[in-house]
Amino acid sequence: MSPVLEVRDLHKSFHLHAIDRRVTSLAGVSFDVSSGEHVAVAGSSGVGKSSLLRCIYRTYLPDSGTVTLHARSGPVELTSLADRSMARLRGQEFGYVAQFLAAPPRTGPFALTVASATRRGHSRGDARELAADALRRLNIAESLWEVDCAVLSGGERQRVNLAAGTVSPPRLLLLDEPVSALDPANREHALAMIDDLSRSDVAVVGVYHDMSIIRRLSNRVLVMEGGRIVSDATPGEAPGQGHSALIEEHL
Repeated sequence: MSPVLEVRDLHKSFHLHAIDRRVTSLAGVSFDVSSGEHVAVAGSSGVGKSSLLRCIYRTYLPDSGTVTLHARSGPVELTSLADRSMARLRGQEFGYVAQFLAAPPRTGPFALTVASATRRGHSRGDARELAADALRRLNIAESLWEVDCAVLSGGERQRVNLAAGTVSPPRLLLLDEPVSALDPANREHALAMIDDLSRSDVAVVGVYHDMSIIRRLSNRVLVMEGGRIVSDATPGEAPGQGHSALIEEHL
């Protein structure tokens, strides 16, 4: 199966000016993700998981390496793409769901999710229907749809973020701890929606710290340590054995 995403020899470091020190976040990361594949990224805090997603999404510009998205129109190398072209491609071809919602001021969940569906090429009418369906699936009460996102609870904002990211699912979706603030019932709604993405042929790269989520959702697990991938395998072994033991050790 042809990959949707190809990451090759990605490096990223940060200069901490206050102490005049350079810290390496990514040190030569390479992997592919195919259509319908869900790749989990595991590792302890500070090993480069979120930096990896941000370099793919191009909110961070890597120091070197390439990130190629196989868009519907053909392959696009993202690290050298012009900002305006990158912004357009983000809306149409791939999305990023962070832990925290960043919504424009005085914007409600419905308007935010409609805007996301519109950027993916839907008419206003279709976008409204898709947004309503996404919000209902994530158990967002209709009484909250027009409320400013800034006044919602942390769990509500996380579900709104997931609704906007998954509405009319893109070709590639990046998830960074997308259910960390959810109670058990709403977490189940969210996990069921994420699980459906693979059946819709969406390529998913997700960062998780929960082994039960990794086993439920992912086809492969990349274990990171020191800015590198130290293991790439399936999560299916019994707890405490083989690759599963390595993942649990690094969570």
